Amino acid sequence: MRIAVPTDDGTSVSPHFGRSAGFLVFEVEEGRIKGREMRSNQMRHSHEQGACSHESGGSEPPSHAGIVAALAGCHVVICAGMGWRAAEALKSAGIAEIRFATPGPAEETVAAFLAGDLPAADQRFCRCSH
Repeated sequence: MRIAVPTDDGTSVSPHFGRSAGFLVFEVEEGRIKGREMRSNQMRHSHEQGACSHESGGSEPPSHAGIVAALAGCHVVICAGMGWRAAEALKSAGIAEIRFATPGPAEETVAAFLAGDLPAADQRFCRCSH
């Protein structure tokens, strides 16, 4: 199983999924982390925090194809927040689970997920009207 965590520094969970610099992807086998790789976020949001709108700078909603491509082969995404359009794009691409965590060390966050200590995503998405 592969678990993706958005990150800006390669070690901790980014506060916002779409604006992260990249994704730390953990390879998990038999409940243990066996490896990790860094994947670049090719689709970074151009708007500032709190400046989101349904248009996100244009008349069409942003495409999340770059993020979906970066997360190819992943089964789970753990993040601190994301817009509902990104969540729908991930689900459509076959991401089985989205979990939420507070920003902090990515490896500890993945360990908490593996221990069953992270809540499943509900409606706790970004509050900026994505």
